[in-house]
Amino acid sequence: MNEFARKIISWQLRCGRHGLPWQDTRDPYRIWLSEIMLQQTQVTAVIPYFERFLERFPDIAALAQAEESDVMQMWAGLGYYARARNLHRAAKQIVADHQGRFPEEFDAIHGLPGIGRSTAAAIAAFAFSQRRAILDGNVKRVFARHFAVGGDVKSKAVETALWQLAEQQLPASGIEPYTQGLMDLGATVCRRSQPSCLLCPVKTTCVAFKGGRIDELPGKAARRVIPHRETRMLIVVCRDEVMLERRPPTGIWGGLWSLPEMPVEQAIDECLFQRYQLKARSMRDLPRVDHGFTHYTLTIFPVVIEVEFAGFRAMEPGAAWVGMADAHRSGVPAPVKRILAALASAGNDLQAIKC
Repeated sequence: MNEFARKIISWQLRCGRHGLPWQDTRDPYRIWLSEIMLQQTQVTAVIPYFERFLERFPDIAALAQAEESDVMQMWAGLGYYARARNLHRAAKQIVADHQGRFPEEFDAIHGLPGIGRSTAAAIAAFAFSQRRAILDGNVKRVFARHFAVGGDVKSKAVETALWQLAEQQLPASGIEPYTQGLMDLGATVCRRSQPSCLLCPVKTTCVAFKGGRIDELPGKAARRVIPHRETRMLIVVCRDEVMLERRPPTGIWGGLWSLPEMPVEQAIDECLFQRYQLKARSMRDLPRVDHGFTHYTLTIFPVVIEVEFAGFRAMEPGAAWVGMADAHRSGVPAPVKRILAALASAGNDLQAIKC
């Protein structure tokens, strides 16, 4: 076993993360679910979602049989919603193509929706003890610093070089603690900023540490301008209910319930009547809500609108009246949840809403 791998394994057994709800199991479903949830998301945020998701969908069959809307509701608030849609699609594919058993072959795992090369390798290592190399964002940083691989880690050439290093460092045995150790090292020690280099088990061979190049490596991509968008969200209230709409199945927040939206430049009265045949009794603007996505930022301008009693509760497909006290518990995006929670706290005093 090479020295790098030996030190990573020894450190993980002594100092790594243990006792997480998806550890100490060979169940590929739990391991797969955790790996997908942990993409772009902190462990502390994932744990409650992981436990609730398993309670609702305890196995692949239950997930495959579920309605997509139910899956999205359980995922609401965790972000990056394409992950949930791909989980659902993959569960259906496992039932259709693999008799409901999670496949053991690496190519079959990699071929499932939403499972890239590194994620497939992690599942194969933890569930089936396969000797596979991982290379998620944190592990890229570990290898780039330790072996002084310069350049943007997202570029094809640099990524190819890092994959070669990842394959070369694989131990002949102990793949599980080695894989977990790389993940733990990148997440807790070799952090992007303010890394704890003195606690690193491989600092004596780390080129970046010895050469004072921690801030230089890994290389950074050219700074790009992040687009900004604006939208108006309508908090349409009738008596003690609020209107929600289901978003299209694809795109941002796909399949989730949300507040009706309209362009900020459009007249609210005109929109209300054209789309819902409703008339406003009163309106009040709330403070703007800013929300960031990976590829753009969004400013929401919420407005509370009391409408005249419509005399009906049937809405067009994809829209519904929901009790104000319960609306924020629906499968809604995080910023909408904030707005609806403020609405629930204000009760009938709509002037008291503070997002």
